[in-house]
Amino acid sequence: MEQKKENYQQTIKIPKPISCSAKALAFVSPKLASKFVARLFATPMKHKIPKREYKMEQESIKEKLQIPSLHKEIVVYSYGNSKKKILLVHGWSGRGTQLAKIAEALLEQGYSTISFDGPAHGKSPGKTTNMLEFVDAVIEVDKKHGPFEAAVGHSLGSMTLLNAVRSGLKLKTMVLVGSGDSINDIIYDFTNKLGLKDNIGDRVKKKFDSIAQEDVNNYSASIAAKDVAIPVLLIHDKNDLDSPLESSKNIHKNLANSKLIITEGLGHRKILGDEKVINTLTAYIEKNVP
Repeated sequence: MEQKKENYQQTIKIPKPISCSAKALAFVSPKLASKFVARLFATPMKHKIPKREYKMEQESIKEKLQIPSLHKEIVVYSYGNSKKKILLVHGWSGRGTQLAKIAEALLEQGYSTISFDGPAHGKSPGKTTNMLEFVDAVIEVDKKHGPFEAAVGHSLGSMTLLNAVRSGLKLKTMVLVGSGDSINDIIYDFTNKLGLKDNIGDRVKKKFDSIAQEDVNNYSASIAAKDVAIPVLLIHDKNDLDSPLESSKNIHKNLANSKLIITEGLGHRKILGDEKVINTLTAYIEKNVP
């Protein structure tokens, strides 16, 4: 039985000129249109750091780290002085300080945090990237700054962590907030929002299959979850307009040891600063880190 497609609504709207350009290219040449859409899909938006992140941005130690497998460089943030370290991984179009409120709560619990601007995100150079590069970045950060007691991921960062653990990242536990799931659904949702037919989505999918050198959908979070044995806390808001609640439900079903908490009224980003969510998150890490 075919799995029901998840609806990734995306609160960041695609500008009309871009969607018009994509449609025009699709009319003239599906091949050119698919190249245009694939690049657009791989290009994150960079945002100014909001005031709530100033403290972490100013007080953390920043360094540049080379990712040899990618021939790219990222910026890493070391926050706090404890030897008990927690890895934080932001989502698409995010940055290394986006989980600042969570980081501050973890510092109060006696941990320090390591986070980074993903490739082509924040202060890290570049224009395009993808989740596979995020996984490589996590593995390299672990080599330099690990081992980590636990990790916290948001959105694409949650998907990244599941795949990183499957690839060998050692953690005692992790917390995944507002995770995405099916890569197929994310790709086709993006092309549909551009007003394009599924044949363009098929071409875009093949482009990322070639990058992954396999079916890129194998990196979907719920598939990676099947190989994850550590305790995992999933937190997802019922009103998340970027990543559907069904994503975390699918992941939860495939994890060996997990708990799913559903919130309401916090959406995809406000959830990162909610006091109750943060208290639950830190308590879960404390419980599972001896």
